[in-house]
Amino acid sequence: MIAALHHVQLAVPAGSEPALRAFYGGVLGMAEVPKPPELAARGGCWFRSGGCELHLGVEADFRPARKAHPALVVRDLDALAARLAEAGVEPLWDGAFPGYRRFHAHDPVGNRLEFLQAAP
Repeated sequence: MIAALHHVQLAVPAGSEPALRAFYGGVLGMAEVPKPPELAARGGCWFRSGGCELHLGVEADFRPARKAHPALVVRDLDALAARLAEAGVEPLWDGAFPGYRRFHAHDPVGNRLEFLQAAP
């Protein structure tokens, strides 16, 4: 029945869009996707890279996702870890996922993200 995952939405606080654009667009290199006008009026922003979309939606009673997270497959995990570290974001390495190398990191508003690459 399910053909594909279209996007994952993460909650963000109002006014955080500049920091999110710098992180998701700048540090992670994702392309910002224009939101439809009706949805753009609500705030937040959307990003895409490859077949993955992340929708960052404003939530009035925002609390960062500390456990729930999107898991993003990357081509060069070490290069991304270095890029994040240069931007002041600490990669938290975890070897407990068989067949993959991975780490977690947090976006500027505290949402947990997982980045992984198939182990050689």
